[in-house]
Amino acid sequence: MCVSDEVVECMSEIDLQEEQKPLKKEYETDPEAAQITLTATGKEQDDVRACSVDIGRTSYEAELHEGAGSPGVGACSGDLLLGALAACSQLTAQAVAENFGVDINVSVEASGDLDLRGTMAVDDDVPVGFEAIRLDVSVDGDIDEDTQAALQKYTEKYCVVYQTLKTPPTVDTKWTFE
Repeated sequence: MCVSDEVVECMSEIDLQEEQKPLKKEYETDPEAAQITLTATGKEQDDVRACSVDIGRTSYEAELHEGAGSPGVGACSGDLLLGALAACSQLTAQAVAENFGVDINVSVEASGDLDLRGTMAVDDDVPVGFEAIRLDVSVDGDIDEDTQAALQKYTEKYCVVYQTLKTPPTVDTKWTFE
């Protein structure tokens, strides 16, 4: 049994392939079982510069970036987007490495550039949103070049957030005024 002081030791006790085997079998025989919808709901706070985001299992606090008039103590939406990319890439790389049976340590840093003049309506010619996003994945461990290439290929291929950013889906918007 895992306790918080033994997280590293417990991670090595998990056989990810065995954990995923019944799920993969179910998804092969019943493709509809693999169809999920994730939901996040933003809720207004007392301070117009902040909100809470409920993902059903937990809530996160978010605020405008300090460059948009917020105190700058909480995560802004851009931080959360980059955090989602870093987390997804980190977890996917760990899972791929585990499935390859290689013992490595992975760390991921996501960074992005944006010009606040766009979102602040200072200059209509400046785009709103990230102009560039970088993903820096560091791998520490003794693996051959073929495994390195496969780790990169499959991490990028199976990372949901990475693929969503590389090939954006259609975004439908519905407004309801009450």
